[in-house]
Amino acid sequence: MDTRDSLDRSSAEGPHPMPASDGFPPYNPNDDSAGPDSFQQTQPNASGNESSGAVDVVLQSDIGINTLLTRLKQSVASAREFAAFLKKRSTLEEEHAQGLKKICKSSHESSRRPDNRQGSYAQHYDEVIGIHDRLADNGVQFALSIHQMHEDLHDLAVNIERGRKQWKQTGLNAEKRVQDSEALMEKAKAKYDSLADDYDRARTGDKQSGRVFGLKGPKSAAQHEEDLNRKMQAADADYASKVQTARSQRQELISTQRPQAVKAILDLINECDAGLTLQLQKFASFNEKLLLGNGLCVSPLKGQNNDQSPRSLRDVVFQIDNTHDLNSYISSFSSRAGQRPADIRYQPHPSTGPTQQAPPTDGRSHIEPNTQATTPSGNFHPNPFPDNALVSSTTQNQRSETDHFPVQNPAGQSYEGSPHQQTFAGSGVAAAPPQLPQPQLSSPLYSQPHNPPTPVNPDLTHPDLPPLRPVFGVSLEELLHRDGSAIPLVVYQCLQAVELFGLDFEGIYRLSGSAMHISKLRAIFDHDPSQVDFRNPENFFHDVNSVAGLLKQFFRELPDPLFTHHHFQNFIEAAHIDDDITRRDSIHAIVNSLPDPNYATLRALTLHLHRVQEHSSANRMNSGNLAICFGPTLMGTGSNIADAGWQVRVIETILHNTYQIFDDD
Repeated sequence: MDTRDSLDRSSAEGPHPMPASDGFPPYNPNDDSAGPDSFQQTQPNASGNESSGAVDVVLQSDIGINTLLTRLKQSVASAREFAAFLKKRSTLEEEHAQGLKKICKSSHESSRRPDNRQGSYAQHYDEVIGIHDRLADNGVQFALSIHQMHEDLHDLAVNIERGRKQWKQTGLNAEKRVQDSEALMEKAKAKYDSLADDYDRARTGDKQSGRVFGLKGPKSAAQHEEDLNRKMQAADADYASKVQTARSQRQELISTQRPQAVKAILDLINECDAGLTLQLQKFASFNEKLLLGNGLCVSPLKGQNNDQSPRSLRDVVFQIDNTHDLNSYISSFSSRAGQRPADIRYQPHPSTGPTQQAPPTDGRSHIEPNTQATTPSGNFHPNPFPDNALVSSTTQNQRSETDHFPVQNPAGQSYEGSPHQQTFAGSGVAAAPPQLPQPQLSSPLYSQPHNPPTPVNPDLTHPDLPPLRPVFGVSLEELLHRDGSAIPLVVYQCLQAVELFGLDFEGIYRLSGSAMHISKLRAIFDHDPSQVDFRNPENFFHDVNSVAGLLKQFFRELPDPLFTHHHFQNFIEAAHIDDDITRRDSIHAIVNSLPDPNYATLRALTLHLHRVQEHSSANRMNSGNLAICFGPTLMGTGSNIADAGWQVRVIETILHNTYQIFDDD
């Protein structure tokens, strides 16, 4: 019975720590011998002894592991929630930054178009766009940074969750084994107590019953008592064994398994919380950096040398001078204003009044010859064509005599004059094409006074003239060195003639001219280009198609094509690009790398062809048709015949983006 009472007391204590006398050392969380690693080493600092004591009590109890697992689950959920926030924020910032960069790019391109304001507004508006482009760069960097934070925090949450599941299984299994062993111990104790009660009643109970019936017949009281005593002793031994098993498992749980699980879960909690806090700190730092960077873009700090420091957005905007821009724009048209019209006077017919001296009727102007030509930008340059001087309104009487002869087109229909002639006839301004830039020469080549257009000397129409100053078959570099003109004279004269008489001519540059006329015109240019003035259609036999053919023949016979052999393959590779904007930018970069005379000539030709395609409703020559006519002519014939289609695409891209590649000045 002493053994039974001892077991009863040990069983009644249940899961509480065993006293030292029973072989269970009291569990001390501050004792390093309690386990391989003490979980108290990683526990956060408590605010006071009471809080620390309460934490120790919970962690030492049976609910310690479950409590920590719940807390770890909260940390993982918080980390995932902040990671999702970072992902959405990075997406928003990326979309905002990319949208801002797209707007900046389109606004920058639009500001350079001729239909927008120029001057100080365009210059400072570009600076404003540049500031916004830097703001967009800052936004892109911020978006990349917080997206990287999202990935790091997401990976941390995944790893912590994996560790939580592992220690949840390990720790709870250890707790469950102890609970199961204690349940078996309680069951064995109940059986033992029941048999002990039966034995006690049999030993001290009523003896009048006499016999007890068993399986083999009636038993006597002595036999029944002996049988109960034997069963009680067996139950006592089983109960003692269950108590010893439960005691050893609880001792292992308290001394080893629980501290290990608690320490591991605490480490995971601290790691997750520390990682989340670090990302929050980085997020705050990146936000400060973004705001500071944007603030410095909008309003930079002034250094010691204010001239070299970037200007603020406010300073840039306040530098726009509306009055100066307006006056500059208006003054740029001074060359087109013409002379003040003469006074209107009544002049009676000589037959109705006294005899008077009649004014000269030879149709020639008696004003002083203009010795300077004004460029569209307002700058004055020496006129490179003294004999091709601009015709004023007083010389239109003579031009009208030569403007109304019939000109035969290939279809046999005749037309009188030209829409351009009719436009300039009464405008009082120069009759030269107002949109065609004249080639700039280093010095005047001729000393004759400015005269109206005159017919070509009949002697020069002979095709066997000696080539005193050959033009055809000579490189652009040599022509520039010899004549001092970036645009060859033959190109200038041909473009001038087409713009005056051929913009509305159906099939211009597609229909062939007269071979005899082209041969004669070529001989004239090779002999002396100064004798050529295509403002008078008599000088090219009233055959504008021959002028177009002469221009294409000049480009075909260049030793090095206008687009040069060196850049041929680069243009073909650029033509293979499918994206229109990327292809335009690639071709633009290659055009900018052309030699100076090639670039100047290509610019003049492109602006001219752009004006031709603007009249496509009349001449039926759109950009595609012009590209087919000029593709191999300007780029030369490569070794691969399949490149012809890509050559056409190069020319068509340039014509579609004329004002993005060249300025119309």
